[in-house]
Amino acid sequence: MKLDEIGFYTLSDFRAHHASPDRRLERCELLLTKRCNLKCPYCRRVGPEDTSTEEACRVVSYWCDQGCRNMRFSGGEPTVWENLPFLVGWARAHEGVEHVALSTNGSASLDAYKALLDAGANDFSISLDACCASKAGKMMGVNGEQVRHVMDTIRFLAPRTYVTIGTVLLPTNIPEVKSILDFAMDAGVADVRLIPAAQWLPILLLDLEQKYLDRFPILRYRYNNAKAGVTVRGILPSDANHCYLGMDDMVVSGGKHYPCIIHLREGGKPIGDLGPSTRTDRANWVYSHNPHEDPICRKNCLDVCVAHNRVAKHHCPLKCRVGPHDPNYRT
Repeated sequence: MKLDEIGFYTLSDFRAHHASPDRRLERCELLLTKRCNLKCPYCRRVGPEDTSTEEACRVVSYWCDQGCRNMRFSGGEPTVWENLPFLVGWARAHEGVEHVALSTNGSASLDAYKALLDAGANDFSISLDACCASKAGKMMGVNGEQVRHVMDTIRFLAPRTYVTIGTVLLPTNIPEVKSILDFAMDAGVADVRLIPAAQWLPILLLDLEQKYLDRFPILRYRYNNAKAGVTVRGILPSDANHCYLGMDDMVVSGGKHYPCIIHLREGGKPIGDLGPSTRTDRANWVYSHNPHEDPICRKNCLDVCVAHNRVAKHHCPLKCRVGPHDPNYRT
């Protein structure tokens, strides 16, 4: 299957074929705060209490200097960070920025989400772990009225921009999957991302109707993987010995850059401070880091990241030149 067909717009065969520290940044994520107004029991909050607006703008400016195409702001819950509309607008004002995405629990007011739309946010990943108010309330640590508001948020945003539902699966909400998919189809969301909690790693052997698979490409990708015995998390002995995503993808928290969001949330160490040597530092990390020897990568690496690296390993030399002298630099 081609990477372009999985359903993540940041993934492509072209990107994997040309992985290099000399190319423009493709995707970057900034954790704005570890504060959140919900209490999901599986959540592992990390990052600073609050990133200053000055620091957030510094990070975005660095990314834009490196030609970043797609940015994501997350947390915690990014909508509790008071200057979020300004930051979204600041990012979208830079030439070459195509997507500004938000990972949100959907609990902010509809006026707040409209302000983010107006500022230029054009990708919302919204958490919904059940449609039954009582069960979702237990999963998300809120009451039934708040769950209904999250569903109203999804209904509000889905007709206006790209929206995906993110559902963290535990044994307690597996029976809710069909109702979540029915709601997603009715609300008009673009896709549904089912992912087991890091504390629970089964193969997702779900019996799903074809209408869901025809509608949601990421869901179809993971369903077909499950039928083939492939888990959502983890790597196989035959998978790549390098994480080529580190070349043009990064996560920043507290002024430091990390391999990926999973590595950060699972307690991994940063690669270094965000600064002039960041791209070189990340390239050196890619060359020296073997995911098979890292328990975080070995157990938790996501299927789509594994797929990218599987393609990239056949096209990327282990020693890429660093700097604008490469003819593919930021193209």
